[in-house]
Amino acid sequence: MAEIIVVGVDESDTARKAAQKAASLAAAFGAELHVATAFNTHKAETLQSIHTQSESDAVSKAYRTLVAQYAAEAEATASKIAEELRSSHPGLTVIPKAVEGKPGAALSDEAARVNADLIVVGNKRVQGITRVLGSVARTLAGETKCDLYIVHTHQH
Repeated sequence: MAEIIVVGVDESDTARKAAQKAASLAAAFGAELHVATAFNTHKAETLQSIHTQSESDAVSKAYRTLVAQYAAEAEATASKIAEELRSSHPGLTVIPKAVEGKPGAALSDEAARVNADLIVVGNKRVQGITRVLGSVARTLAGETKCDLYIVHTHQH
């Protein structure tokens, strides 16, 4: 039985469908649902690299501002979807969270941090015969230490 479920979301229809499935699973198991949106600080890291070389307070402030902006945007996305899930599943404990890093690694790390039993993600529309899973699902399949549920989110 799952006690903690983590679902990765962004603004896409794929993520919303995965979130709805995760909420249904959490409700069925009586589990807590963590809604996580990843944000990548690649541009901010570039700024930090400049900061390290220049030791400029202005660059350091710009770095912190950029990271805070990315985190706030991710938190807003997670909170918006969490609220939608609370509306469709009254009584469900839903915790929104912004997590730093590339989506697959960030979700895996967050699942480990909260000791999740299950990660839920959507699949992306298959493009070409060589692509089986979306990159996030593919990353998680190789990295996560808990169960992974990949939601079929598109019609044939």
